Amino acid sequence: MGFPHGAHTTEVKVYEAHRAIDDGAVELDMVVNIGKVLGDDWAYVEREIREVVEVAHRRQALVKIIFENSYLKEDQIVRLCEICGDAKVDYMKTSTGYASSGAKPEQIELMRKSAPPSVKLKAAGGIRTLDSALLAVKLGCDRIGASKTAVILDELKVRLAKARTKH
Repeated sequence: MGFPHGAHTTEVKVYEAHRAIDDGAVELDMVVNIGKVLGDDWAYVEREIREVVEVAHRRQALVKIIFENSYLKEDQIVRLCEICGDAKVDYMKTSTGYASSGAKPEQIELMRKSAPPSVKLKAAGGIRTLDSALLAVKLGCDRIGASKTAVILDELKVRLAKARTKH
């Protein structure tokens, strides 16, 4: 909901959530309203996240809240993590993939330590190699969003084949 900058109104995001679930979705991605985050309008941001989570959970769907970290300062990322924990969000996600950068290791670490363990983490944007995917997992990501999945899997096959021949 709210792709790519999260600027849709809360009412539109709630409608999108209902419609997506009506159409068969079992997981929803919602971009935070980046303008409201940058303007420190935390009451709006928290209310919006809670409303979408309520709709999704009432209808047995998961919610991933996308931060778009490349636009945010550390304290804003921390505050979003706290809100997501309080709102019982299922996943926090680093990026839509449309911003200038994606899942930076230091931001993944910050998100993981700033949210309760019940909130899972998805790294997206900039995961283009097996090493970057493995690092994201090591830093606490439960999921990876990558447009280079085939390249990553091919690299994994090569490494596994080399490891088998060494034994």
